[in-house]
Amino acid sequence: MTSLLIVQILIALGAGALLNLTPCVLPAIPLKVRAILREAGERLGARVTSAALFIAGSVLFFAVLGVATALLHWQWGVLFQSRTVLILLSTLLFVLAMVNFRWRGLRLPAALASMHGMRFLEPFVSGLICALLSTPCTGPLLGGVLVFSLAQSTPNIVITFISIGVGLALPYALLILRPALLQRLPRAGAWSEVVRQSFSWILLGAAIFFVRSVVPAAWERPLWIAFGIGMLTWAVAVFVRSKDASSQRAVAVIGVMAVALLSVGIGLPRAQTIPWQRLRDSEVAMLPALGRPAIVEFTAQWCINCKILEHTVYQTDNLVQTIRRQNIMPFQVDLTRPDPALERLLASYGGAGLPFLVVLDRDGHEVQHFSGLFASGTLVDTVNALQIKGNP
Repeated sequence: MTSLLIVQILIALGAGALLNLTPCVLPAIPLKVRAILREAGERLGARVTSAALFIAGSVLFFAVLGVATALLHWQWGVLFQSRTVLILLSTLLFVLAMVNFRWRGLRLPAALASMHGMRFLEPFVSGLICALLSTPCTGPLLGGVLVFSLAQSTPNIVITFISIGVGLALPYALLILRPALLQRLPRAGAWSEVVRQSFSWILLGAAIFFVRSVVPAAWERPLWIAFGIGMLTWAVAVFVRSKDASSQRAVAVIGVMAVALLSVGIGLPRAQTIPWQRLRDSEVAMLPALGRPAIVEFTAQWCINCKILEHTVYQTDNLVQTIRRQNIMPFQVDLTRPDPALERLLASYGGAGLPFLVVLDRDGHEVQHFSGLFASGTLVDTVNALQIKGNP
């Protein structure tokens, strides 16, 4: 094993751990919390088994993904371009939300449990799903590691991907092994039951988010409105029957979130935004002939970070006005569905995942690119500097 590969493995471990801080992993928080709390009072042997199963689920997913990447030359995020994967994931998240409402664990049948010596299926499934949900945010965070690994042999690619899975699962495996680290948290009570049930709404929201990519566009607004009404109804009902102030405070926060979601779903006036033009594969060749600077955003319906940028950074008044004032042509590339030509365009700019935005000069040459989340001021400075440089 070369020293360079060792460094890449260490980077992959660290970046895998940092994936826990990305928005993509938010829907997985309920699964992780359940996996930790269910084992908090168990014997050391049971906790070791659960921690190992949690890591095994994460590692299995990334190992399979590494093999597929090496042998099939998959682009990052290709799983979420599959309608089948999105439907299965949405269904699974919905089922898990219902399970969480009832607080029932996912246990193996008794025969299988005694045969294989495993008590719970839940830690393994939790690790597997957490790994799956993290993939849309993995490309930007692990761009350098992925570029390096794809140029290596198949074993090295798989090792790198396994390291990502281990890094992702390790913090939660440690908490399962050492539940004493959680002693500083407030004692459980009625308020914790409210928080636990609220996790189901996170899972349901994630299910709707991913199913948007496979249902007609006209369904999106009614789905979010129904979700917001359901969440608000639940919050009001819990608030009315709650006896302690801590539970009422917890559910009040959730109620405010439901009202905000309903406002978005109903369609309150939106801030001004960039007038994106859809870029299709047949139009790629025209980029060098535009005669004006351009920005090209690569996005997808299943990309959580993309939606964060589109509802925050790309609606910033200063950025929108700068784009219009400097006569920048804004293009948007939709990779919700597989498109080899557009995926090659992303790779040609050094893109390893979504979101990705590239700034082009008037001759179609790349000036700078942005991977993952970024601040609007950074893009404004880049566009202004490009325009100044282009002036005689």
